[in-house]
Amino acid sequence: MTVSELKSKIREEAEKRGTVILAHTYQNPDIIDIADITGDSFFLSQKAKDLTEKRVIMCGVRFMAESVKILSPETEVILPVPSATCLMAEQISPERVREFKKNNPDTAVVAYINTTAALKAECDVCVTSSSALKIVKSLPNKDILFIPDKNLGSYVKKQIPEKNIILWDGFCPVHNKLTKEDIINLKKEHPEALFAVHPESPEEVLEHADMIGATSEIIKYAKSQSGKVIIGTEIGVVDYLSTHEENGERFIQLSREKLVCEDMKITTLNDVYRALIGEQGESIVLDEALRKKALKSIDRMLELG
Repeated sequence: MTVSELKSKIREEAEKRGTVILAHTYQNPDIIDIADITGDSFFLSQKAKDLTEKRVIMCGVRFMAESVKILSPETEVILPVPSATCLMAEQISPERVREFKKNNPDTAVVAYINTTAALKAECDVCVTSSSALKIVKSLPNKDILFIPDKNLGSYVKKQIPEKNIILWDGFCPVHNKLTKEDIINLKKEHPEALFAVHPESPEEVLEHADMIGATSEIIKYAKSQSGKVIIGTEIGVVDYLSTHEENGERFIQLSREKLVCEDMKITTLNDVYRALIGEQGESIVLDEALRKKALKSIDRMLELG
């Protein structure tokens, strides 16, 4: 079966089985092509909540599938490749958060949305990379534990000096590879280019940015510019922009060899097809008490953000 034939077969089976395919922007281009909805993780969770269909395939990593299930408990959420995970989301355990809270009862625990359901259940509020600054600033607590990403936490901390923000030593293994030399050297080749970067990157890289934002914000910013834009996030964004926008060559990838998330690239068309027909994948199951606790942290994020 050719790639084209497999894509057609996937679309046919999805329609026949009343299944919606969700795909994170960092997925392989072939997966983006067959998806019904694409975007960043929380956007996909919100879109899934509004669907009439009650079966979805989540082409992404485990915490994304869990987030869909938290918001849509009646929906069957299938992760095609159960081993697909976010290493940053696994860098802190719920037990350590509970221990911290016991010893620091007046400290608010703020969790990046890129965390497991079990961690969301232990925190006071979740944040996205685009809402983190506003939400942390609005909290009444002076003392804040920000988990798990130290780079996003540092970005927020620098802008809210009146808060005592404690950083966990976690990070995105992909964005954290970047160095200031990466952007300095690339800017020598493209001195006229603007630089848009994700706040999961180290501070020394953010200091050179013209724009800092979440995946969706980077895409919006890059599309709004007429000239060259250097993109400092996972290669899926440039792959998408270069094929879906006019003059796609004006979008320049920073450190293509570094900015590849292997877990986000692991899902193949065959994986999606086999998950659709029930031969592969994992249907996400969450303990209801845990799901409700995790939902509270997301609801508070929506309230404050």
